[in-house]
Amino acid sequence: MRFFVDSVDIVEIKKLTELGLVDGVTTNPSLIAKSGQNFLETIEKICAVVAGPVSAEVAATDYEDMILEGRKLAKIAKNVAIKLPLIENGVRACKTLASEGYMVNLTLCFSVSQALLAAKAGAAFVSPFVGRLDDIGIEGMDLIDDVVKVFSNYEFSTQVLVASVRNPNHVVEAALMGADIVTLPPSVLWKLFDHPLTEKGLQLFLADWEKTGQAIL
Repeated sequence: MRFFVDSVDIVEIKKLTELGLVDGVTTNPSLIAKSGQNFLETIEKICAVVAGPVSAEVAATDYEDMILEGRKLAKIAKNVAIKLPLIENGVRACKTLASEGYMVNLTLCFSVSQALLAAKAGAAFVSPFVGRLDDIGIEGMDLIDDVVKVFSNYEFSTQVLVASVRNPNHVVEAALMGADIVTLPPSVLWKLFDHPLTEKGLQLFLADWEKTGQAIL
């Protein structure tokens, strides 16, 4: 499974990249708005740090402008994935842009039928949102399980990119289900390290080592 970081925080992205944990990055208008950063400049900076796909989302909702914006975003760097909403015009634009050789990430997926549309349109990635489904009382991970099963029945090249990840359990469940990618905020990625027995065991080993009076260096 690949890990994408859902963030526009270049400091955090660099830190996680140096650990070898980042295979790509996803961004969205909300992250940009909260950061107060310039969108195009931020995407360029991230692409310079991360070798894998960096999703940059169009602002348009009509087909023609989606195409124009998508092409402009793709010119920023070779690893830009054009992010489009999973609406009729988004699927249509995906078909066009994918046929031109661009990576496309169809986002805001909340059903298996939408995921099928993304695959049929030639999207490189489809992003089902698990956390937002959980918020309305629907088990988000059930969608991931269903999409992975359906895609396995065919030779779709579209990868399942699990989005709206809220906790480490989402990551583990996605891995067990065979999802291709999870995109998670840095705060959740750091939590993957945590286990009380690891900390307890480390403190015990350090205390015992201290008793030996030895040094490695």
